[in-house]
Amino acid sequence: MIEPGTTASITHTTDKRSTAIALGSGDLPVLATPKVVALVEEAAVAAVAGLVADTDTTVGSHIDVDHLAPTPIGGTVVATATVVALKGRRLDFEATVTEEAELVAKATHVRYIVNRESFMESVRT
Repeated sequence: MIEPGTTASITHTTDKRSTAIALGSGDLPVLATPKVVALVEEAAVAAVAGLVADTDTTVGSHIDVDHLAPTPIGGTVVATATVVALKGRRLDFEATVTEEAELVAKATHVRYIVNRESFMESVRT
């Protein structure tokens, strides 16, 4: 059962593939903001993994990220997402990304629980 306080963390070491240069979001060899967003989503998915019905999954619908500090290649960050509210099928998360004791990013994220089959039927091909 998903409850407020449900949490998970994801660890990532910055490499050339996760830099602003590689992801097209800048021209410096530091952790890219799009990768920060992906880490927050990955942590949120991990937080509720196994807690929704097998026929369901979650999909992201909104994310608000403040990327506050750079992380160089070789730097290791930890993205942690925590469920703060449930409203029907809506899940609200608060997240942080840290490198050691430093806050690299903070975020809010919204995901919805959806039926896998119904959702895929709604996808235009």
